[in-house]
Amino acid sequence: MVHMALTVGFDLDMTLIDSRPGIHACYRALTERTGTYIDADLVVTRLGPPLEEELANWFPTDRVAAVAEEYRAMYPAFAVAATSALPGAREAIAAVRDGGGRAIVVTAKHEPNAKLHLEHLGIEPDAVVGDLWAEQKAGALREYGASVYVGDHQGDIRAARAADALSVTVATGPFDAAQLAELGADVVLDDLTGFPDWLAGYRAAA
Repeated sequence: MVHMALTVGFDLDMTLIDSRPGIHACYRALTERTGTYIDADLVVTRLGPPLEEELANWFPTDRVAAVAEEYRAMYPAFAVAATSALPGAREAIAAVRDGGGRAIVVTAKHEPNAKLHLEHLGIEPDAVVGDLWAEQKAGALREYGASVYVGDHQGDIRAARAADALSVTVATGPFDAAQLAELGADVVLDDLTGFPDWLAGYRAAA
């Protein structure tokens, strides 16, 4: 499949949206519902990997799948309204599309919940693909012909590498700018407010 227009992929949590307050609330509710203590303050410092990986820190292996299903069912009521767009998120998506490109979201978050966040915040990418983490994202990025992937986590750098895409990172998640550079990101931005100018330069150079 040949893609003539530039396609840029974006991660969701801590790249486009600050989901920490909503996830914190959902984990606290999950503690009340299950009777198992979860340190929500700690959880929101390490967002990125799949839900099941986090739950494995708090629940026996044989309960993780069931608790994950319960969490995902609870999530819309606790997390969507409490989540905000990160600075520059809407403008970053618009910058891709205004130049004739396509913006897609590829995330580890459960896809229906990812779509709820974007709809609630009025962020309108061309496609949303969920339930993929790190190298698993490469299939979706390749399918849509993405040559750039924007994220905040080591897993997002790995995703870009696996998809032969340029790794653009923002220091709005668990890694600061120096750490992202050390992890091998091709481009490191403080946040998405700098993305439109970077994209303009990237397009001009191409």
